[in-house]
Amino acid sequence: MKFFSQTFFYDDPWPIVSLAYFLRYPNPYASHVLSCDVISRSLTPSGTLLTTRLILKRGSLPRWAQNLVGRAESWILEESEIDPMGKTLRCRTKNLDHVKVMQVEEWVMFRQTPEGQTLQTTEARIRSGFGWGLTKKIESHGLNRFKANVQRSREGVSLILDLLRQSRIQPMTLGGPEPHYSALENTRSNISASQSSSGVWSLLKSWFYPPSPT
Repeated sequence: MKFFSQTFFYDDPWPIVSLAYFLRYPNPYASHVLSCDVISRSLTPSGTLLTTRLILKRGSLPRWAQNLVGRAESWILEESEIDPMGKTLRCRTKNLDHVKVMQVEEWVMFRQTPEGQTLQTTEARIRSGFGWGLTKKIESHGLNRFKANVQRSREGVSLILDLLRQSRIQPMTLGGPEPHYSALENTRSNISASQSSSGVWSLLKSWFYPPSPT
C-alpha cells in the first residue's frame, strides 16, 4: 500500500477556490475526463451541500498492465461536502472498477486560513490486491501517476480561477449583491461548447452568492 500527502496554498479566498474546484471540468489539463454527471445533491438542515458525482476517466496504461485491465477507462465516484459557514470543502473520490488490480482513494479538503488564503490538503491511498509478485509494481505505478495527476489537477483549478478573476467575481458575502457571470460563462463555452453542467452552475451561483434581501 502506498500513501500520498500534500498541502498547497491559494492566494484567493475560500469561496472562489471552492467554486473553481467544482467547475474544474472541462479544462485543457483534464482531457482524460470523458464525462462528469451529478447523481445526487441535497442540503442538510445546517446548510451543508452534499453532492455525489460520477466521473468517467480514460488513462494510458503501461504495456505490462494492458492485459491485466483490458480497457483504460474507469468510473470514479466523487462525494463532497461544502460547509459555507465553516468555510470548508471536503471531497472523497475512489475508482469503482479495476479495484482488484488497483484502487485509488483520494481525500481533498479546502479551508480558509485566518490570512484569507485557501489551504488545500490532498491525501491518497493506493493499494493493489492483484498478487502474483506484481503488487508493489502496480502500487508504485499508481503512486507515480497520481503525483502527476495532482499537478495537472491544480493547473486546471488555477485556470478556472483565472477565468473567475477575469469575470470580476468577488468573494462571497452572505446577503451581498450578486456578481455578474456572463464573461465567465462565455469563456467556459469556448473551452467546451458541449458542456452540460448549466444546472450545476446555476445552482452553485445561487448557493454561493444568494440575492440581496429586499
